[in-house]
Amino acid sequence: MSDLNVAGRRLPLDKDGYLIELQDWSETVAEALAAREELELSAEHWEILRLLRTFYAEFQLSPATRPLIKYVAQQLGPEKGNSLHLNRLFKGTPAKLAAKLAGLPKPTNCL
Repeated sequence: MSDLNVAGRRLPLDKDGYLIELQDWSETVAEALAAREELELSAEHWEILRLLRTFYAEFQLSPATRPLIKYVAQQLGPEKGNSLHLNRLFKGTPAKLAAKLAGLPKPTNCL
């Protein structure tokens, strides 16, 4: 287990780098988590992260890749809800990395 230091606070992370306490999430925390992944968040990233948080609030789970793609397509259209777009944004692991950056648990069926 490790910690993430954000604005003088130490936030605990699990062995895979996900927040242990989901209420610790903020946009500043997302930026710090992205920096650990050597990723700079753009408006396109934020659109997906906010959508993921909405999905989690509604269903109480982090979606795997296929449900994520389907949900994004339903909410934002097919040009954004496709594997090429999401893989480009999230380094080929959209469900795992997007959930991590959105402060959500690791999707249960992701290795």
